[in-house]
Amino acid sequence: MNFKTLFDLTGKNALVVGGAGGLGKLVAQAYAELGANVCIASRTESKLQAACEDLKAATGKEFKYYVMDAGKEDQVAAVAEKANADYGHIDILVNSQGVNKKFPALDFPMDQFDLVMHDDVASILMTCKHFGKYMKEHGYGKIINVTSVRGKIATKGPGNAAYCAAKGAVDMLTKQLASEFGPYGITVNAFGPNIMKTPMMTKIFEMRAKENGVTVEEYLKQQGAGLPMRRMSDPDDCVGTAVFLAAPASDFMTGNILYPDGGLTAIG
Repeated sequence: MNFKTLFDLTGKNALVVGGAGGLGKLVAQAYAELGANVCIASRTESKLQAACEDLKAATGKEFKYYVMDAGKEDQVAAVAEKANADYGHIDILVNSQGVNKKFPALDFPMDQFDLVMHDDVASILMTCKHFGKYMKEHGYGKIINVTSVRGKIATKGPGNAAYCAAKGAVDMLTKQLASEFGPYGITVNAFGPNIMKTPMMTKIFEMRAKENGVTVEEYLKQQGAGLPMRRMSDPDDCVGTAVFLAAPASDFMTGNILYPDGGLTAIG
């Protein structure tokens, strides 16, 4: 065995859903730098265009993008067909899409609960379903779902009934799809980050810091102090896990949830 190829993605074709920003964009960059041909998909074309420009500047490589609402099956099916035609086949699918709506459970609007379950769970089934059909024909595929520590442990305070339920569902969906897709040469795994310092979280951190009468920096330091690693997570902390699950190093791993979480699930 040539161990130097364990993390080599040369010649692989990857699509990152939710690749226009935050963690998804960073994963797309890592895959490209390790040799993959990478495309990204999201709802907003302007954000996709900006992300592709950023990625090209970082890697020197060209990136395709597809405008797609992962919660609408006709759009997912159309992009699956187009991407597989453009690249010959998609080898790696990363599902980094989703939303979070926060309300106390006693007051949770059911339409908002349904929205979270649809965008966080049903959308992943739809992308796996349609891209999985092409992977089955090709006899190979790696599907990587982005879940959360909240699929394993609840939050102490109110507000996350929908999010925790959705991520728990993603975890079990990952396991079930691994069972069904394994005979076709497709692995299905997931990784569950802790709360991360991403642009999407900036306003929430600012709000929480204000509520606690501290600066954002002090708030983040306080939040990280309770973890074994004694700091908050950055998107960089998850990239190695995403690479591992896409690379030959994980070829015999399927149905697993990995936690690059600073030790939260160990003590939570």
